[in-house]
Amino acid sequence: LDFTITRDRIPIFSVEASYMAEPTVGYIKVSRFSATTMKEFREKLTELKAAGMKDLILDLQGNGGGYLRTAIEMADEFLGERKLVVYTEGRTSPREDTYAPKDGPFEKGRLVVLVDEGAASASEIVSGAIQDWDRGLIVGRRSFGKGLVQRPVMLSDGSAVRLTVSRYYTPSGRSIQKSYEDGVEAYQRERSDRWATGELTSADSIHAADTVKYFTMNKRVVYGGGGITPDVFVPIDTTYSSDYFGQLVRRGILNTFALAQVDEHRSAWLTTYPNVEVFAHHFEVNEAMAKALQEQAAKEEVEFNAEGWERSKELIELRLKALIARDLWDTSAYWQVINAVNPVDRSFQKAIEALSNDTFQRLGMAKQ
Repeated sequence: LDFTITRDRIPIFSVEASYMAEPTVGYIKVSRFSATTMKEFREKLTELKAAGMKDLILDLQGNGGGYLRTAIEMADEFLGERKLVVYTEGRTSPREDTYAPKDGPFEKGRLVVLVDEGAASASEIVSGAIQDWDRGLIVGRRSFGKGLVQRPVMLSDGSAVRLTVSRYYTPSGRSIQKSYEDGVEAYQRERSDRWATGELTSADSIHAADTVKYFTMNKRVVYGGGGITPDVFVPIDTTYSSDYFGQLVRRGILNTFALAQVDEHRSAWLTTYPNVEVFAHHFEVNEAMAKALQEQAAKEEVEFNAEGWERSKELIELRLKALIARDLWDTSAYWQVINAVNPVDRSFQKAIEALSNDTFQRLGMAKQ
């Protein structure tokens, strides 16, 4: 087989999705804090405002961080001029404060930030500042807990050592960094320990000591001890998980099957479903498509497992539907489908509920 390959620039976007989740509620998902993030973010924010957005859901789930300057700029979008965003301090490094440099374009309107155990570093700086200033509601699960400032020290052979010199602190004084006082093994095991202790599935399993209790600007209690603890906890539902589903995902079978289906049915589907909204409400994975997926998996040496299929059927069909939407339109379509009925993680649904009930008032959030 002969192929002609043309070299080109391949853009990697950090704003994965943006759409109107409700008539007045916008949704933006940011997957990393890169050099182009704020340009992308501001463009999407402007588009959503033009579409009638009054409230915003900012999704930082799984966002492992990136540029500090980008995190400060994003926090600045929501905070007033000269409000403290983050500060650093170390054993031999004096405190250094970083403030929002100007008024933000979205200081009015309610804000919900989604975080989870995969949100780290820059994501925690943004969500910590928003929580401490009572600017928005944090929904999800406790974030990763990565808040160390490292300085590269160049060596004579051209290599370098990254030396930890200080820590990041939220405006209320919370250290973002999780503890490593119990040694390297315990530190590396901390994330898996959250599963073992039930922290990811039950709010009752989060035990914050009084010694890590802090107060927001409106005197709400928030907790330190590593990571950002959400205002509204959302558990992970593991009842849909199975080894069969895991293999379909890890081997890329769902992705390639979805792409093949779109190649075959693109014209017909775009005629039947002219936009994402219609697709999300009316498209269903039928029995024939499910059977074809099982057969494709078998060809890829993933043996059909009836028990695993029944356990994960709803999740498999949802993921397949979302992948088809992505290949028909874009990544925004993927998240629009996933968020609407995600049975495993209801963070998005909880955010919508919080914007439609009295959660903001009940938690004493600043009036927007």
